[in-house]
Amino acid sequence: MSAKAVPVWDLWPEAIEWQPMAPQLRTVWVLRSLLNVLILAVIAAVPLTIWLGWDGLLWALGGYVALAGLRVITVSRTVRTWGYAERDQDLLVRHGLLTRRLSIVPYGRIQLIDLSAGPIERMFGLTTVQVRTAALGSNTEVPGLAPPVAAALRDRLAVRAAEVREGL
Repeated sequence: MSAKAVPVWDLWPEAIEWQPMAPQLRTVWVLRSLLNVLILAVIAAVPLTIWLGWDGLLWALGGYVALAGLRVITVSRTVRTWGYAERDQDLLVRHGLLTRRLSIVPYGRIQLIDLSAGPIERMFGLTTVQVRTAALGSNTEVPGLAPPVAAALRDRLAVRAAEVREGL
């Protein structure tokens, strides 16, 4: 009798306690997406109006509504996939709706920890923790944290990184 194939995402130990992102992150990402789609619709509206008249403007508006609705659905579902966990030797960050990603950042490889918050994030009281390692292009983000939570995570990561480096 053959063993049933189990997806790799189901093989992670149950003992990991994933920390979710703040619920406001959904609103922040939806607003950011709607703003981007609105800019695209305005850019498309000008040539469509010139070529097709007022019908072109209606096409641009309809396209905006359709794209905006699709973005709201996908962004809302994507936010639920984000999570992070701290283990003894590393930080785990998971995310992804279609393409799932799991980043494992060993504390000894951490070079820099940044806190950032754009204007929309600041309006909703959120901060992103960016963890950079020595590897080129390696940047792991933990978005959607309340500023005190983000600052505490940054401080814990910095202490653990220093402790691991001292032991090398």
